[in-house]
Amino acid sequence: MKLQDYIVFVIYFIIVAVYGYWIYHRKKKATADSKDFFLAEGSLTWWAIGASLIASNISAEQFIGMSGDGFSMGLAIATYEWMAAATLIVVAVFFLPIYLKNKIYTMPQFLRQRYNPQVANIMAIFWLSLYIIVNLTSILFLGALAISTVSGISFTFCMLFLAVFAILITLGGMKVIGYTDVIQVFFLILGGLATTYLALNLVSEQFGTSGVWNGLSLLNKMAPDHFDMVFTQDNPHFISLPGLTIMLGGMWIVNLNYWGCNQYITQRALGADLNTARSGILFAAYLKMLMPIIVVLPGIAAYVLWKNGLFQTEMLKDGEVLKDNAYPVLLNLLPAGLKGLSFAALTAAVVASLAGKANSISTIFTLDIYKNAINKTASEKNLVWVGRIAVVVSMVLALIIAPFLGIDKKGGFEFIQEYTGFVSPGIFAMFIFGFFWKRTTSGAAMFAIIGGFASSVIFKFLPGWVDLSFLQPFGFAVVSPSSGLVEIPFLDRMGFVFIICVIGMVLISLMAPPHKRPANTLEVDYKMFRTSPGFTVGALIVIIMLIILYYTFW
Repeated sequence: MKLQDYIVFVIYFIIVAVYGYWIYHRKKKATADSKDFFLAEGSLTWWAIGASLIASNISAEQFIGMSGDGFSMGLAIATYEWMAAATLIVVAVFFLPIYLKNKIYTMPQFLRQRYNPQVANIMAIFWLSLYIIVNLTSILFLGALAISTVSGISFTFCMLFLAVFAILITLGGMKVIGYTDVIQVFFLILGGLATTYLALNLVSEQFGTSGVWNGLSLLNKMAPDHFDMVFTQDNPHFISLPGLTIMLGGMWIVNLNYWGCNQYITQRALGADLNTARSGILFAAYLKMLMPIIVVLPGIAAYVLWKNGLFQTEMLKDGEVLKDNAYPVLLNLLPAGLKGLSFAALTAAVVASLAGKANSISTIFTLDIYKNAINKTASEKNLVWVGRIAVVVSMVLALIIAPFLGIDKKGGFEFIQEYTGFVSPGIFAMFIFGFFWKRTTSGAAMFAIIGGFASSVIFKFLPGWVDLSFLQPFGFAVVSPSSGLVEIPFLDRMGFVFIICVIGMVLISLMAPPHKRPANTLEVDYKMFRTSPGFTVGALIVIIMLIILYYTFW
């Protein structure tokens, strides 16, 4: 990096730090209140909610991991982003009103209120483990890998820098996170679009033309297989994105669990009234539609350039092509100044996401474990300080264990999706039944947690015990390029586990004696699912855009 790049990056750092400090002192009186510290109750606008959702979501796993998958498999990986846009609308219409109506502030609180404390406590531990071991570690590792590759600074120092920067933002509470996320998203989108523009322009120049549209046309011409949205069974990447499952099966479970059943949504949307929260989520849906342009197209551009002889050495690690190097390699090709802007965008994405995850960990630990099980009489000030300590401890743990998980071997984005998928089918089944079937018992919820996780583990190791080739004619199994065994794609595994959870929950609930049937059901008024005309029009536009995209790239 040159002097101009460091100047751009320092300007970004100063803007975020000064603005965060100003927000913190402006709202300093409120940070003594735990609900305000964790949720920023009543103070986030719709645009801050939408920007904060995306800032927490888009991170190194997208910039690095999803660009890497764009390099290897192409536009099909964008289904995670585009299906998320549809999912956000479902969450805004059906999930959000239930949370707001019943004053739900954390996911374990929902489980405690709907089922019982045992279910809530088990899931609180599950979520804390998942957020630290899978989410924080992968974001820190991939973010540090990218920044180290671009800047030449040591990998360890980059991890420490990202962790400290995220901690400083998180300690200010949800207000500081929410409003600094607006700036982070600005840099994220501006720098991301600049990278895409220059990557496409570089493709044009490589083949004797110029301009972004020529570059996009050349991508389609030089790598037509990278513009298929739905894979057939003979595609080597079918095991990652198994055909129509991406629209009809496991992809819905991935997204509905992520956007509707975890702490990220509650901490941004539940501090506002229903209309404001819905508008914020709709804004996030539009931003999700934009993300593949920023994170997938550069990966495809890197593939075309690599295929035609560029950066053959830079893409290698230990003699093998490392797909997650695609985005950092592109950043190194950018001119001075713009490289700094893209570097700032990447850093913004990583830091904002780390802050969001850390705040979720802090909220669950403080409100659902510390307050309920350790110190029931804790003061508001005490809860805020415990929350801050939890932020630091979780980040230190992630720093220690991240290098030992083999994240770079698996591919960052798929690492997160597969291992989150061990618990998401059971969690989603437990939530959806808790919302809409009053007879669902605590025993059924416990089955979804434990039985769902156990089923996921069994399906993971099943290919080593049983020949699954009988499933191949039905499209539910394929030979894994890595193991050579006939395996069930992890998205299909999630679908099967979800069905097992549903059947088990129904049977357990129906067989429960009258005295074990739930007394604590949620208040659900179906009138609250009605939406405003503005939201309805905005949601229809998103759906029409998705139909056009899938029709075009089928």
